Amino acid sequence: MCAVTTRQPRWVYDAGDEPDPRFSLANERTFLAWVRTALAMFAGGVALHALAVPADGFLSGLMVLVLVGIGALVCLLALVRWARVERAMPMRLKTILPTRMTLRRAAHKRIFLPPEASRRA
Repeated sequence: MCAVTTRQPRWVYDAGDEPDPRFSLANERTFLAWVRTALAMFAGGVALHALAVPADGFLSGLMVLVLVGIGALVCLLALVRWARVERAMPMRLKTILPTRMTLRRAAHKRIFLPPEASRRA
């Protein structure tokens, strides 16, 4: 048996040092959570199409397209996010991915603190 010496895809893993495996695994778990969300959107669209929902045919078809389209978009964005974070880890770069907590902190500083206090914080 031969050992694998390089990670694939190369466009993600071509620079930097090998990160701690825990970070890569956490990034993959996040990616899989986004894919599960996308699959739920797909399943909702298929279920809406398969079940005879008593609604206007145009509205029902539009909702199916919207659910499947959002599912496809979420899947694509999950791949882009996974690749950005995976490329940033070996080079020790910070990724600019706002979370609810950072948005909440920014809103708190902006709303509840006076302008001179928010500059110091």
